Amino acid sequence: MQQQRMDVLTIAGIALGLILVVGSIYMGGDLIAFWDLPSLMITVGGSFAALLVNFQIPQIKMVFQITKNAFMDEVGDIGELIQLFVRLGQKARREGLLSLEDDLADLDDPFLANGLQLVIDGLEPDTIRNIMEIELDSIATRHKLGQDVFRTWGSLAPAFGMIGTLIGLIKMLSHLDDPSKIGPGMAVALVTTFYGALLANLLFIPLAGKLAIRSDAEVAMKSAVIEGVLAIQAGTNPRVLQEKMKAFASPQERTEMERLAEKESNEEMVYDNA
Repeated sequence: MQQQRMDVLTIAGIALGLILVVGSIYMGGDLIAFWDLPSLMITVGGSFAALLVNFQIPQIKMVFQITKNAFMDEVGDIGELIQLFVRLGQKARREGLLSLEDDLADLDDPFLANGLQLVIDGLEPDTIRNIMEIELDSIATRHKLGQDVFRTWGSLAPAFGMIGTLIGLIKMLSHLDDPSKIGPGMAVALVTTFYGALLANLLFIPLAGKLAIRSDAEVAMKSAVIEGVLAIQAGTNPRVLQEKMKAFASPQERTEMERLAEKESNEEMVYDNA
C-alpha cells in the first residue's frame, strides 16, 4: 500500500537552482569571487549553532532523519487503500470481526493495524476514534517539528549572512587608508549575505514547504483509515464503505479508480462470454 521512492522533483529543483545561479555568475564574471570559506563558516556554521540554542538535543538529532525524509517520497495509493478496506469489510461481514486478526500480519501500516486490533478487541467506536485521532495528532506534531527546524534554519541563515557582512564591513573600514583593499573587502562582505539568502530560499524554506505538503497528505490518508476502520466495525456495506472513502480521493484519483473499475468490469464480461 505504501512504498518509498526518491523525490526526483526536489533534487531537480535544487540542482536547477544551483545551475542557474552558478551559470549566471560564470557568464557575468569570476566564480572565484563568490567563494569565501570564512563567509561559509559564518553562514552555515553560525546558523546551525543557533539551531542548537533554539531546539533540544533529541530534536537536533532528528535533523539528519528529517533531511533524508525530505528527499524520499512515501507514496500512498488511496485506490489501493479503498480496495483493501472493501476486502476487509466483506470478510468481516461474512466471517465476523475476529477473522480480521489473520490479516494484521500482512499490513505494512502500523496505524491501520493498530486500528483494526482495537476493533478486534471490541472497543467502543468513540473510544477507537479518540485513540486513533490522538495518535494522528502526535504524528502531525512530529511532522510539524521537522518543518519548524527547516523554517527556523531558513530564517537564521540570512541573519548570519548579514552578521558576516557586518564583520566584513568593519574589517574593510579599518583599512580605509588603503583604497586598494576597499573594493575586494566590500565584495567579501557581501558574499555572506549571498550565501544566507541562497541557502534560505533554495534549500531550507522550500524543504519545509515540501515536508508540510507531505504531512498534509499523510494526515489525510490516515483520516481515511480512521473512517474505514470505524465503517468495518459498524458493519457498513462494502459498497457504501467504498463510496464513503472516495471522499478522501482527489478528482484525478477518483477518475482513475473509475477507469480501472470499468476496465475490470469489461474484462470480466469478456471472460464470461468466452
